[in-house]
Amino acid sequence: MSKQTRREFFARTSCATLAMAGMSAGLRRLGLMTAFAEESVVANYKALVCIFMSGGNDGNNVIVPLDATGYGAYSAVRGATVLGLAQGTLLPITPPSIGQPFGLHPNLTALQTLFNQQKLAVVANVGPLVQPLTRTTYRAGAARPYQLFSHSDQVTQWSTSRSDIRTQLGWGGRTADFTFSLNPTSGYPTVTSVAGTAVFAQGLQTRPLVVNAAPTALNQLLVLNGFNTTPEAVARRSSFDFLRTIDRQATLIASTSDVTQQALDISQAMAIDPTLTTVFPNTSLGNQLKQVAKIMKLNQTAPQLNLRRQIFFCSIGGFDTHQDQPTNQGNLMTQLSQGMNAFYNATVELGIANDVTTFTLSDFGRTLATSGAGVSVGTDHGWGNHQFVMGGSVLGGNFYGVPGSNGTVFPTLQLSGPDDTDSRGRWIPTCSVDQYAATLATWFGVAPSDLPTVFPLLGRFSTPNLGFV
Repeated sequence: MSKQTRREFFARTSCATLAMAGMSAGLRRLGLMTAFAEESVVANYKALVCIFMSGGNDGNNVIVPLDATGYGAYSAVRGATVLGLAQGTLLPITPPSIGQPFGLHPNLTALQTLFNQQKLAVVANVGPLVQPLTRTTYRAGAARPYQLFSHSDQVTQWSTSRSDIRTQLGWGGRTADFTFSLNPTSGYPTVTSVAGTAVFAQGLQTRPLVVNAAPTALNQLLVLNGFNTTPEAVARRSSFDFLRTIDRQATLIASTSDVTQQALDISQAMAIDPTLTTVFPNTSLGNQLKQVAKIMKLNQTAPQLNLRRQIFFCSIGGFDTHQDQPTNQGNLMTQLSQGMNAFYNATVELGIANDVTTFTLSDFGRTLATSGAGVSVGTDHGWGNHQFVMGGSVLGGNFYGVPGSNGTVFPTLQLSGPDDTDSRGRWIPTCSVDQYAATLATWFGVAPSDLPTVFPLLGRFSTPNLGFV
């Protein structure tokens, strides 16, 4: 083996990639950042699972009023088109906080069951805000999010909870930044994405681990390459192991060696591929959620992980339904309902249903007014939207949010009405992303004193916790 420096040796080993996955968290835990060293570790496990519905889900066809006045208002706009859902096809639910019946999209049968079992809640008319707004203040030019109705900008604002400035730090990543002390003995990253890189998962110090969805086996995710049974490879591995035992009086070298060892331990822990009894649908979202459940099971059995807090990011695309919405959204609702139901059942199987909270995000809602004609009918970009929250700790079977002009959290379905930005049914949110996200982050373990740092705009809204979990 040719002579090479320590730096060159580490650079040439494939373990460098593994080490970087846990480097930022590991260095903090190994003495370079000691401000949190004395914080105690909680014994309970909690996880947040984000499902991002990319493209802008039409919430107006996800949750529809069933009372005579509410459905009449909906039908007056959509009833004459193929986009309008017949009243008899909607799946009835009745949130006690409003006391009027609503209907879920006909393809959300599993979510209807979870709602009635009080394992699923709805957060109504939520969206990016800089400050509380009404139709009057909006039309008078009051501060509002930048680049409203733009896909990329609204995705970023939902992901970062910052509607006043552009930033690449997601609120999932920032939440992980402020709870890393709850994972003191693991080098495995707090945040895992099974849907590629995502702004939501990026923190100031947190970097997510990006993995493939099922059917990729877990034992194929973090494979240590470059070391086989040849004499040269055995010698190289022996030298690699020896290097981690020397020069430990230097803090940086010792930290790097320890983080590398943690990465090796995690790679060894992921040398098995856990199995689940729960059957997941063979869809994009179903396979992502199956991989999440398998990582959760691995965390229960592999001491090298030993995480008390985990955050996951999943995504399902296809919601930019300017045309052909009835079929396209209907298929996506089936995937969402079946995938979320299977994942909840998996958390029951693993004994952590009360410890896992799953929630949805999307670019924006869509206009109540339609676009296109005939079977190609669709909708355009909107603003406020309805989101689902699921889990054993969720106070389900109800609607949550901030009451608007009609005294309820659900908007008035009227073009040019009190909740419309203009004349097309773009609902002005009464509940901000900050409030929605802060409620989840508080349950996850972010201290009340840290909430203003994680969510800088939260203080502009009167209700920092919506109480759905």
